[in-house]
Amino acid sequence: MASATVPAAADLSVADLSVSVLVYPGMSAFETGIVTEVFGLPRPEFERPWYRLAVCAPSDAPVPMIGGATLTTPFGLAEFAAAGTVIVPGVADVRADPPPAVLDALRTAYARGARILSICSGAFALAAAGLLDGRRATTHWRYAELLQRRFPAVHVDPGVLYLADGADDVDGADNGAGGVVWTSAGSAAGLDLCLHVIRADHGATIANAVARRLVVQPHRDGGQAQFIEAPMPAGSANSGDGLSGLGDDRIARSVDWALAHLAEPLTVDVLARQAHMSPRTYLRHFTRSTGTSPIRWLIRQRVQASLPLLESTGTPIEQIATAVGFDTPVTYRHHFANMMRTSPSAYRHAFRTRSHGEPANSAE
Repeated sequence: MASATVPAAADLSVADLSVSVLVYPGMSAFETGIVTEVFGLPRPEFERPWYRLAVCAPSDAPVPMIGGATLTTPFGLAEFAAAGTVIVPGVADVRADPPPAVLDALRTAYARGARILSICSGAFALAAAGLLDGRRATTHWRYAELLQRRFPAVHVDPGVLYLADGADDVDGADNGAGGVVWTSAGSAAGLDLCLHVIRADHGATIANAVARRLVVQPHRDGGQAQFIEAPMPAGSANSGDGLSGLGDDRIARSVDWALAHLAEPLTVDVLARQAHMSPRTYLRHFTRSTGTSPIRWLIRQRVQASLPLLESTGTPIEQIATAVGFDTPVTYRHHFANMMRTSPSAYRHAFRTRSHGEPANSAE
């Protein structure tokens, strides 16, 4: 199925905090509710400019929703295309294209450098507009095969929670440029993506504060598996969010111990001893419980642990690398770049410029 040619993206500073979200007939309120909860609620406690949200409809007609409710809004496709961040939370029919006016609005937003996000089946709208041609993209696992079949120019990755693929292909920590297209999996992954956008725009401290208000895990890496057998709770093994089975409880306890000892040399053998398992058994149970390997999990946790140090201290990069458990600064920089799509020093600079109200892409 051919899709339209998309213009090259322009630059857009993250200082443009306007957000638009599309509503459509037959929608579930949940995906749109994620966007309104994250970006629409005023948050004066942060004492910094916050997002300005517009809920937009394709026409002036009331929008029927699942359950018999209807939604009306004064905002249309002009406001939808004009926002700095444009979000499509789903489509009415994954086997048919959205109205041409919606596709034109998406192309217009992309051409002016907007950050484009989709949640769940919203990836079908982005694909129909030509925004995903030649790019990696994801969607809910149950729609992945259909997305690939309908849009063969898209490189569909059904195994991740969310990903960015665009002109800059960065997480936003070091660069305010727009033109990046984000796609996410099912509804909960859309929440992960929205929180990740806050992290990119405002830093980990504010993103974590918003997550606490939502009572959700502060950060799930986009590369984490969509579908795993027994998700591990975000809290402690003793937090009341118990896991199913003694093996998983031992994994959770070993994770708690590892988080308290990140600066120490940690191997699968060391973690397996904490769980009272053989390394082979531990590896199998850990992967089944978390969707990733112990070493990959450790790398993510160490990079995450370094973010507050970069944001709030002047500690040299070399000392931060040691403090969070990396053998060398080179290893730290390598894994940081793989995970954050920027360098530790660029992340530090970007966070500090944002904290002072300047565009994140201001000159060094």
